[in-house]
Amino acid sequence: MRNVKAVLFDMDGTLVDTEPYWIDTEYALAEKYGGTWSHEHAMNLVGSALLDSGDYIRVHMGIDRTPQQIVDELLDGVVARVEVEVPWRPGARELLADLHAEGIPCALVTMSWQRFVDPILERLPAGIFASIVTGDRVEFGKPHPEPYLTAAAELGLAPEECVAIEDSNTGAKSAVAAGCTVLCVPHHVPILEGEGRVFADTLSGLDAAGLSRLVEAYTAR
Repeated sequence: MRNVKAVLFDMDGTLVDTEPYWIDTEYALAEKYGGTWSHEHAMNLVGSALLDSGDYIRVHMGIDRTPQQIVDELLDGVVARVEVEVPWRPGARELLADLHAEGIPCALVTMSWQRFVDPILERLPAGIFASIVTGDRVEFGKPHPEPYLTAAAELGLAPEECVAIEDSNTGAKSAVAAGCTVLCVPHHVPILEGEGRVFADTLSGLDAAGLSRLVEAYTAR
């Protein structure tokens, strides 16, 4: 992989399909506190920092809870679901394993907090990620570039040497702003075309060599 020295994975919607867990928990929160919620509001939160999501929920759900209290209850709900079953995205673990076998370092770059990430990491080989950047580790969440800048720095690489894999426009903005090339695999929400963005329908069947070819084809244009 001449043009790819590291791969930086988003988690929710990219490595695992936990968005339905979050959405179910949001609706349960609205019911518990007498608020109102919609699928459109839920989709507006995809890829966002948790405290930003908590503030959005406080305003648009119309409940008398602080953003921190909202995030804590959301995490309680989704962690309980993930501990029962991790819903892996097609091809994601296989690509991760092939990159690891090829000696290509990988990082996890997620706006979820560490206590939600832990039960997912427990189901992956130890050390599969050389860096783990969670939302509670950074001052500014996606779409700010800080999460991806942090991951690249911890790998000892320039962002331009890294490929990010994202499923949301918010995440793609963050990675491009950091300087990464982004493999966009839209899932629950659309991703806009733009500079630094390569598109694929799925990670299924994609290995390290295939990822390299996608990036090389883009950079050769």
